[in-house]
Amino acid sequence: MPVFGRLSRTAVAVGGALVMLVPAAAQPATAASPTSFTDRHSARRFAHPGVLENRDQLAFVRAKVRRGAEPWASAFEQMRANPLASLDRAPTPRALVECGSFSNPNLGCTDERQDALAAYADALIWYITRDRAYAEKAISIMNAWSGVITGHTNSNAPLQTGWAGATWPRAAEIIRYTYRGWHRADVERFSTMLRDVYLPVVIKGHATNNGNWELTMMEAAVGISVFLDDRASYDTAIAKFRARVPAYLYLASDGPLPAAPPGSTITTPERIAAFWGGQSTFVDGLAQETCRDFVHTGYGLASIAHVAEITRNQGRSLYPELRTRLSKALEFHAYYQTGAPVPAWLCGGKLTLGIGPATEVAYNALHNRMGVRLPLTGALTRAQRPANTNLLFIGWDSLTHARNPS
Repeated sequence: MPVFGRLSRTAVAVGGALVMLVPAAAQPATAASPTSFTDRHSARRFAHPGVLENRDQLAFVRAKVRRGAEPWASAFEQMRANPLASLDRAPTPRALVECGSFSNPNLGCTDERQDALAAYADALIWYITRDRAYAEKAISIMNAWSGVITGHTNSNAPLQTGWAGATWPRAAEIIRYTYRGWHRADVERFSTMLRDVYLPVVIKGHATNNGNWELTMMEAAVGISVFLDDRASYDTAIAKFRARVPAYLYLASDGPLPAAPPGSTITTPERIAAFWGGQSTFVDGLAQETCRDFVHTGYGLASIAHVAEITRNQGRSLYPELRTRLSKALEFHAYYQTGAPVPAWLCGGKLTLGIGPATEVAYNALHNRMGVRLPLTGALTRAQRPANTNLLFIGWDSLTHARNPS
């Protein structure tokens, strides 16, 4: 087993159990306050396109696909063959999208998420092929929803708003800044939709729910803020994001227990342990949802990487700050995802695997750009290529970010 950390001599009592500590990694997480980030960069202008891909990244992908290079060519063909990318797809907008727990009821939930992913796929195909039909299809989908939707309701409304809200600006940034056919009035109406329907919901966050909720909501808020050139909302979302990540991914340098989610009442040792799935041993890289399942943990890891990627595209990367924490989490979960036996101290000896297409963006940033050694994450990422879509908010990250140096 890789050395994620040795058991510490320090322990605290939680519900009758000893919470053991693990020493921090040799390279500690960078400490910086949200204020220090926003104060230094509040005057910066936004770069466009600048959500999940910048212009150089898009050009890199286009060149690789046109030459038939792998894994990009296969990833592109996989995306283009997906029914979401069909030019025959008809959008199905609704005024009020109602999503209960586990999307029950599902009144427009799947339609909205998949239409947003369809617009994103069409935007990527347009840029790579220069086939105007795909740009026009992306526009038709975005125009259809911006002319109809007024809100989301029921228990999963915040998460649904985050999932779709994380995807819409990816498509919109590519089309708006690489294609001349999206009329100004339509862009303004789409901007109004993001500003009035999505941003007020996601910018609030959701401190008391599982961390993947708030992390995805912050991804949506950050991406929307870039599209809207809204510096105040961007700074607010980044501050919330930076405060929530340590409450989602643990390092022993955090102290005896994981950080409490800011703004929540989950502050006592008993409540924190319960929030972390009843876990009583905390080691470097453990996530708040590890004992729940790797599927939702993958959502959280993907959103953390996506937000960091956006900040890099906007000239002030959060990757250096997240380097140790995110690296430890990736290797920890890749170890068990690839078949390692589960010890009794971890989630009672049982894990529900299935991390999904969640590692490509982070692996490229940390390993390929920054030189961090991530052997387990690398093996897992390569085995899952080309990364498809989870039909929620992750889509085709192998195409856009595999070995992308830009």
